Amino acid sequence: MKIPSMLLKRMYTYASLKNDAEGCRFSIKNRLADAVLNNLISIKIDDKDVELETVTLQLEDSTRIMAPKVTPETPIDFPIGKVLHVRMGGMKLTTGKHKISLNFDSSYGSLSFTVEDSIADRPTDRVTVPYDKENDYAPKAIAERRKFVEDYSDCNLEHVSQYSFNPEDLRGNIENFTGVAQIPIGFAGPVKINGEHAQGEFIVPLATTEGTLVASYNRGIKVINLSGGVKTTVVADCMQRAPVFIFEDARASREFKVWVDENMESITESAESTSRVAKLLYIDTYLAGRFAYLRFNYETGDAAGQNMVGRATFAACSWILDHAKGIKKFYLESNLATDKKHSQVNIMRTRGKRVVAEAVIKRDVLIQQMRVDPEGLYYHSCISNVGSMLSGANNNGAHSPNGITAMFIATGQDVANVAESSAAIIYNELTPEKDLYISITIPSLIVATYGGGTGLATQKECLDSMGCFGRGKVKKLAEIIAAVTLAGEISLGSAISSLDWVSSHETYGRNR
Repeated sequence: MKIPSMLLKRMYTYASLKNDAEGCRFSIKNRLADAVLNNLISIKIDDKDVELETVTLQLEDSTRIMAPKVTPETPIDFPIGKVLHVRMGGMKLTTGKHKISLNFDSSYGSLSFTVEDSIADRPTDRVTVPYDKENDYAPKAIAERRKFVEDYSDCNLEHVSQYSFNPEDLRGNIENFTGVAQIPIGFAGPVKINGEHAQGEFIVPLATTEGTLVASYNRGIKVINLSGGVKTTVVADCMQRAPVFIFEDARASREFKVWVDENMESITESAESTSRVAKLLYIDTYLAGRFAYLRFNYETGDAAGQNMVGRATFAACSWILDHAKGIKKFYLESNLATDKKHSQVNIMRTRGKRVVAEAVIKRDVLIQQMRVDPEGLYYHSCISNVGSMLSGANNNGAHSPNGITAMFIATGQDVANVAESSAAIIYNELTPEKDLYISITIPSLIVATYGGGTGLATQKECLDSMGCFGRGKVKKLAEIIAAVTLAGEISLGSAISSLDWVSSHETYGRNR
């Protein structure tokens, strides 16, 4: 199996090149797949061969093996995640950039790659937050870090230091763990949902410090329930990574687009080899000048998927770079995926889940519960649409990011994804029965029920409260969030229309 050169380079641990008492060293880590190292064929530093008799391979348990003793008869197991420290005795490198070339024989055949790393001057007087390389989540490391912060800032972290979970569970979620930020959680509902994935009544966790927010969503949920519930539909599902390839001229980039279309099978195979979950759906190509922007679109299962599609696209681009002609330069992300940013392309093409919630709100319910009639709410929505156009907003509704953010915090989502998820399209119309039809389309709702922060202690409990933790639940969560945001639109829209908005905040939202 031929492994693309860009993937092989990922084995090198950047910033591992160092001089030490014995000479110099660098590290490699198997980030690809389980393998066996049969033979170290050659090492070059700045295009000069290193004598293999001076090279030792140090394993993670500090065992050292002379490079010539690694042979097909006496190989080294090199499972995924394992680190090898390559030590070159008697060699000292100057400060600055160096080119490192490594050639070795493995269970996947002869493999080689070339990378650049640097020997850096390291300041000795820099003040840094304490970090334990061996066990940074141990109570001792956390206590040392907390004391450092308290001494440095002259404040007491009494409440920050209180938590009920095992810090070891935070590996992969946070670095320099010192404590927690406690955000109040209130439950709203239950809300009646007639979805394809969310069917029934659900209580909803909302983490917020904004007074009136939970009360407002509860009020909207009451109106929805009295009108028969809300219908929800996930209409599209995809996550993007958007690399860019640079060519000599526009004609070459145009030819590259044709080449990509002709080689989709191989590109897809390379992308999907990195994950059992990620499925490459299609690639949109945008040409500008001598640049070819490829917007890879994936299904990512129950994960939000940004890291997943990054790995998959990196593998696909590695294959492209090894097979396509004329590429002058390449970047894995061009900003066309608009990660953690609002964009029109996401509104049009979808990022994450494109989900719709819709309901028919009964006339008598609106009048009795909200003191506003359907005609008044509809007229107000028309005026609000003009205001949205004048402002250039990405949302013609009242406040859908309020509910989305509160649910994101409660359920362990990446809150920065509210930048994309804040976009919404509200539509109202009067029915022949003089009721109000209202819908919200959220084109870029980025959520997960597996991975990331969803498995942490309080976040998992909140997901469990809705039956949304784990695999096979992400579209259910998306439908619940859409239903809740629609309730919030009904509530706040009615409050503004009936002039109750300020009085509600005065009653529920003041703590001073």
